[in-house]
Amino acid sequence: MNNIKNQVNNFLESRDKNHRYSSFDYCYNYFYNFYKNDKINEIWNDNNIEKSCLHLWFYLASWWMMRGSSFLLQKNLSIFKNLIQEISRKDSKIYWEIDIDNYNDENIERLLELKNIIYESFPENKPSDTLITKIMLWIFWNIPAFDRFFKDWIKIISKNKISITSVDKISLNIIKDFYLKNKNVIDKFEIKTLDFQNLNYTNIKYTKAKVIDMYWFMTWYNNYLQLKNAKPTKNPPR
Repeated sequence: MNNIKNQVNNFLESRDKNHRYSSFDYCYNYFYNFYKNDKINEIWNDNNIEKSCLHLWFYLASWWMMRGSSFLLQKNLSIFKNLIQEISRKDSKIYWEIDIDNYNDENIERLLELKNIIYESFPENKPSDTLITKIMLWIFWNIPAFDRFFKDWIKIISKNKISITSVDKISLNIIKDFYLKNKNVIDKFEIKTLDFQNLNYTNIKYTKAKVIDMYWFMTWYNNYLQLKNAKPTKNPPR
């Protein structure tokens, strides 16, 4: 349990107003405020559609999703129009209300539904589960990112007995079980997002899914350093 606390705090040490880690905060604050003010439909209106796409586009860029191997590198921000339209529907409100502490059967089905909505919103190239879950994490903060760090971490804790390749009921229940086993420490985190305008802390708090995502990332990163006999950096890749 102390390891979870230490790893999350190590992640947060690098977070400041200009660090790419704060891209999490700015992107989530933007979309969450529409939900909080019961104005989800305005995410898509003429005044906000471009800004909505820009927030998502820049966040993905700051977290390596525009690198050469990604189809996004050959696109522009308009590729997110269909996605923004889908999440601006009134019934999307439920997705902001899902966190790991309420991963019951119904909400797990909703997460899989959201995964499919995002998948189908891309008109040509279909996104990987890594890209889909990063979008889910950055807009809704309701799931950790299913990237190579998560998959490697699952192998580490299961001693190579479990191999996760996609978002499904099995993998979501693994996350739920991890939370339940470590609930006492995870629930104690009261991390507030940074505000873009005045750079103060907001009243918006990190979700449990976001806390676990940070923990898994730092756990993988430290294991990576040990394997490579490398020195830590303040800007580890992801």
